[in-house]
Amino acid sequence: MIFRGLQWVGQITRSQEQDIRHPTTLAVLLIAIVGLLLSILHGFEAALWAAAYLLVGAIGSQRDAVLYSLDSFTTRGASGLELGPEWRLMGALEAADGMLLFGISTAFVFTVMYRIVGTTDDIERPHL
Repeated sequence: MIFRGLQWVGQITRSQEQDIRHPTTLAVLLIAIVGLLLSILHGFEAALWAAAYLLVGAIGSQRDAVLYSLDSFTTRGASGLELGPEWRLMGALEAADGMLLFGISTAFVFTVMYRIVGTTDDIERPHL
């Protein structure tokens, strides 16, 4: 589904070659939108982890659950909050999940950039 969206971006930019006056601006805008959407998805995932902490009783308050989750998900680990001994593995799993998802997101952003830059290069250079 996401790669169909990338194909759609390529079709729009190719079909409107005459109308696009600033392809670099379009490329930056599209990359920013992808970054924003990925940030929202990462926030949603951290919220799911926070809900899981609350559901199992690993953390007492919603505020602390969200803070701990964001801290673990980003592998920052400096919130000062700790889980009980029986839930520490859950925190470590969230940190591993966060590292993997940020790596996948980075690869996805570079794929988007590669496709957009390839498309804008076609637009900026006249076909001889």
